[in-house]
Amino acid sequence: MGYVWDFFKLNKNVDKFVEFSRFFVDSSKAFNLTSITDEKEVCIKHLEDSLSSLPFFEGGEKVVEIGSGGGFPSVPLKIACESLDFTLIEATKKKCVYLKEAAKMLGFENFNVLQGRAEELSKNDVYREKFDCAVARAVAPLNSLIEYLLPYLKIGGKMIAYKGANYQEEVDKISNGLKILGGKVVKIYEYALSEGFGNRALVIIEKVASTPPKYPRVESKIRKTPL
Repeated sequence: MGYVWDFFKLNKNVDKFVEFSRFFVDSSKAFNLTSITDEKEVCIKHLEDSLSSLPFFEGGEKVVEIGSGGGFPSVPLKIACESLDFTLIEATKKKCVYLKEAAKMLGFENFNVLQGRAEELSKNDVYREKFDCAVARAVAPLNSLIEYLLPYLKIGGKMIAYKGANYQEEVDKISNGLKILGGKVVKIYEYALSEGFGNRALVIIEKVASTPPKYPRVESKIRKTPL
């Protein structure tokens, strides 16, 4: 994990990381964002973890994030790589307010916050199969997540799912869903957070074929009967 941690410490925008982490902690109670308020834990469990995917971006990609919540990984990635063009999808109004306030405070451009449900907005031609990358962290099991995210991706685009140490159990359940939705696992990147805060993994899935129009299904079916 040294690469990411060194990058965080040396990045020219380190002041923005500090500003955002303080804003996040200060906003947590009002916006119901997190129970983690210790400075070190926020830095490692949220900021460092979010930046683990940074090596998989070239810059300039159009990225969609679902279930944005506190803004992880989108906000740290945007601070680190300003050329990324983000669209955040969050169902809860007050969290959208928080995300817009964070973006304004940090002076972000090309950082759009939408209130809505991921499975509904991906049916809209404005968003469907329009993105180079789709990310999600702490949103849903992988067998549900692929149905939420893959419809947003262009063919050749990539989905990056942040997962815990037991990621293999989730990966083993998605082969059928990937065939249906047009995805293929191309890489699994394992890493350890600093200070012994645990092992994590990024599951990276490439969009290899167009997603059939009937997907995604309604939220209840995605959750209860994954593909």
